[in-house]
Amino acid sequence: MDRPSGISAIGGTPVVRLAQLADDRCAEVWVKMEAANPTGSYKDRMALAMIEAAEADGRLQPGQLIVEYTGGSTGSSLAFVCAVKGYPLRIVSSDAFADEKIRTMRVFGAEVELIPSPDGITPELIPSMMRRAAEITAETGAFATDQFNNTDMVDGYRRLGEELLDQLPGPPPISAFCSYVGTAGCFLGVSRALAAALPGLHRAVVEPAESAVLSGRPPGIHRIEGGGIGHRPPQLHPADYDEVIAIPEAEAFETARQAARAEGIFSGPSTGANLAAALEIARRLGPGHRVVTIQVDSGLKYLTGQLYS
Repeated sequence: MDRPSGISAIGGTPVVRLAQLADDRCAEVWVKMEAANPTGSYKDRMALAMIEAAEADGRLQPGQLIVEYTGGSTGSSLAFVCAVKGYPLRIVSSDAFADEKIRTMRVFGAEVELIPSPDGITPELIPSMMRRAAEITAETGAFATDQFNNTDMVDGYRRLGEELLDQLPGPPPISAFCSYVGTAGCFLGVSRALAAALPGLHRAVVEPAESAVLSGRPPGIHRIEGGGIGHRPPQLHPADYDEVIAIPEAEAFETARQAARAEGIFSGPSTGANLAAALEIARRLGPGHRVVTIQVDSGLKYLTGQLYS
């Protein structure tokens, strides 16, 4: 029998309730601790789903080069999965993202090309990364995972939603789910799994206030990694959500720091945005309800940046 590899450790993460940040006037707030995945991020789920679906239907051949554009966590997760499965990987990223993420990709053997963006995550950055990845794919005949347009990544997150249903059967049932969106894969996969069992579920997407395009405002520059790409994610449609919550960068950073000190939840800015949005919903709903959100990744990826400096 084959020995289980590192990818067998993906999923099955714990869920914890906020004990300090949500007071008695709030709904319960529960957080799925996705930093417990092998690379410290929920992106392990989507990386594995994209690779295994492509293997299954023949789009990806043994030993074929894989190419992706990524701000970091998807690249780290793909590098991990490709290392275990024996695929070479080329990543297009940027110096706008945490250096820890870039280093992690290289640790797992990925070749990483960086596009300079000294101002941070600008509206032009992600499109320029996508164009460069497309050029490499055309030049090399590689398989492009193309995360924003890859429907397999949504399936990778359905199990996360199913885990939440198993872990939090109620009472009270889950009343609301919120998630910061980049590709929107986590939001779509989890919300669809939850809504199938909980038809009254309130679904809230979270974005940076500085680039609140889903709220109808113009794109801008921000430093909440993992989302706020400057345009609507191609797989996310207005019918998929009930509300958009725009969280200012400063609030996301401060909430992440508060969560570390008060709850022991050590994470990055996107988790801070998730927690800030979940607390806003919880204050609105009040006792007798349950709000769920995601710890996106580990704070270890952000120690050299502005968040914990």
